[in-house]
Amino acid sequence: MKLIRLSFILWAVVLFSSCGKKIIEYVPLSIDNTLGEQADYQFSNGQIGLVLSPEDYPESYEHLNRIKDKILESGNVKHKEDFPWEVRIIHDDSVLNAFCIPGGYIYVYTGIIKYLDSEDALAGVLAHEIAHADLRHGTSQMLQNLGIGFVLQSILGIDNSSLLNLGVNLIGLSFSRADESDADMNSVIYLYPTEYDARGAKIFFEKIQKDDKNPGIPEFISTHPDPENRVEKIVKKWKELGGKKGKKFVGEYSDFKNSLP
Repeated sequence: MKLIRLSFILWAVVLFSSCGKKIIEYVPLSIDNTLGEQADYQFSNGQIGLVLSPEDYPESYEHLNRIKDKILESGNVKHKEDFPWEVRIIHDDSVLNAFCIPGGYIYVYTGIIKYLDSEDALAGVLAHEIAHADLRHGTSQMLQNLGIGFVLQSILGIDNSSLLNLGVNLIGLSFSRADESDADMNSVIYLYPTEYDARGAKIFFEKIQKDDKNPGIPEFISTHPDPENRVEKIVKKWKELGGKKGKKFVGEYSDFKNSLP
């Protein structure tokens, strides 16, 4: 067993050092799941605030899971069967944000749920965040930030001390413009086969542009403050796919918001 582990380490070092920016293509999906599972444990134990319990808010989670499942069932999420795709609701009305970490763990603040007015808008935000996990952006960033040694420790369980602040590290990741653009485009691709209007993500960008009282700007807005250009690209992608208009599900979304504390 030790020989196998040593062989793997040598193979990994040689491979990782020779593939540059393409490193993520050679990293097993088990790494994403390990990172996500460890961080989710930390988040569920209060690292990011109060995570609402599905047992206490079954209706809220039923709504959120329904939206998530529609996106996953579109047939365009590459790693649909590889990640658990769990959802969590964070009780903080002051934050307009959602994020998805490696392994498909999706976190949505009550603030952004209550801020939006229709289900297609939230579906657009969720699809954008799901795309980050599906395209493995977070894992790529962690590899760049923490290096090969961290990855090997995660796989082999050599030293768990580096995992202690994993959740904080993942939340603090700053994606590139290319990553954000890819997530935007994939949100349209994911939503297009569904009942939702595939331009859902643009609704959030347009709304936040008009609002002068933004209580908590999401990372994907504050880091790359060009929502107008992103709206144009989302609409362009939607037209390329055929320009099919979808539904907004305003009534269902109102029920969702009313189910929250």
